[in-house]
Amino acid sequence: MNASTAAQGQEEDAVLAARVAARDPTAFEQLMRQHNRRLFRVARAILKSDADAEDAVQDAYLSAYRAIGRFRGDARLSTWLTRIVVNEAYGRLRRAARAEVVALPGMSEQAQEAAMGESNALTPEQEVLRGELRRVLERHIDALPEAFRTVFMLRDVEELPVEEVAAALGIPEATVRTRSFRARALLRSAMSHEIDVATLDAFAFAGARCDRIVANVLSRLAGGDAAALPASPPSSPGELP
Repeated sequence: MNASTAAQGQEEDAVLAARVAARDPTAFEQLMRQHNRRLFRVARAILKSDADAEDAVQDAYLSAYRAIGRFRGDARLSTWLTRIVVNEAYGRLRRAARAEVVALPGMSEQAQEAAMGESNALTPEQEVLRGELRRVLERHIDALPEAFRTVFMLRDVEELPVEEVAAALGIPEATVRTRSFRARALLRSAMSHEIDVATLDAFAFAGARCDRIVANVLSRLAGGDAAALPASPPSSPGELP
């Protein structure tokens, strides 16, 4: 990304953030639809549960909605939102640990069917094969160590620049490169050539899930949910758990 493109992106972020801060519902919906996929994938990488990831993203959006007046554009809006959802997801893990919750549910059968139904450009045979490869990839991603899994989601699935991943997670750029390389090595060892075929479809995010998150957040907002939430601005720089 060159300097002019980055500057344009920061300007667009500032305009959108200002509109959301002014409580423009159209702008808030635009913000959610623009960042839904990335934030869901990050939360999913940490929580290893579709349902918990959706809940974490929704709560993160409501926290961001309340705190967005303090967004100053020092980082990209996407990075700011990513840090909020990461904090929310890790907070859920800590609360679950205190409650002695041992296991989190995986992808439900209904979620698998919905994900399969989101691609209609392939033949039935291709859809079956792609779906099987995607489930194998997701299973191996879930098996990665947590630190590798989160970096892999941002760097290799979302294809974010190293510097943006480092800023979002509060870790050095060299650490991002190392964890990304190690994650891919582990996955290749487990899956061989299948990883490059299935990566783009991992944790498919479109259609019903995107609409559901937007609708739930707007419904909770209309019910005064945001006012009841404590502000959750990004934490100070530093490596996350």
